Amino acid sequence: MSAETIISIAERGIYTILMVSGPLLVLSLVIGLIISIFQATTQIQEQTLAFVPKIVAVLLGLIFFGPWMLSHMLSYASEIFSNLTRFVG
Repeated sequence: MSAETIISIAERGIYTILMVSGPLLVLSLVIGLIISIFQATTQIQEQTLAFVPKIVAVLLGLIFFGPWMLSHMLSYASEIFSNLTRFVG
C-alpha cells in the first residue's frame, strides 16, 4: 500500500468525521451562543443553564440529521470494506 493511498484513506476519514459531527457541533454552538447572550443581558450567572437546552438541541439534531449522518458513515464503511483486499494485499 502506497503512501498516497494511506493519506487518501485518512483524508476521507477526517472529512467524513467533520461532515458527520459538524451539524451537531454547529447546532450546539449556536444554542450556547444564544444562551450566553441571554445570560449576559439578564445578568443570570448560572453555569448549568446552558446544558439542558444544548442537550435537547443535540438530541433533536440527532433525530433530524441522524439518517443523513448514518448514510454518510455507512457509505464510508462500505467503501473501506469493499476495497479491503486492495488495502491489505
